[in-house]
Amino acid sequence: MTELNRCRWCRRVLPLRSGPGRPKQFCSQACRQWDWVSRQQAGGLQLTADQLIVSLTEYDELRDDLYALACAVEDADQDLRDAGPKPSASELHRILETLRAAARPLTDRDSPHPNHPRPISS
Repeated sequence: MTELNRCRWCRRVLPLRSGPGRPKQFCSQACRQWDWVSRQQAGGLQLTADQLIVSLTEYDELRDDLYALACAVEDADQDLRDAGPKPSASELHRILETLRAAARPLTDRDSPHPNHPRPISS
């Protein structure tokens, strides 16, 4: 799988760049500013580059969504085993829709409101 270039702040995928010059690191000036503010605050809190501050509520919500997705994958695995060597198209469609529904809360997280600052990171 190809590694996508993402905004250092909001993690949105950046367009592919061709030609000379450095690759873009931010999708907007606002993201560049939030990243700078974040690094200043992280330095004051003595955070290292691999540490991140996230609210307990956000962390719990993420863990819940990941658990729901893991359960959906486990259910899909079982459904595929139960369906035998050649599952029907409708069965595969139902399994896929279940997985998509379980993944949707996680994919929706990738599109934060543009004015909502992300957690402090360095």
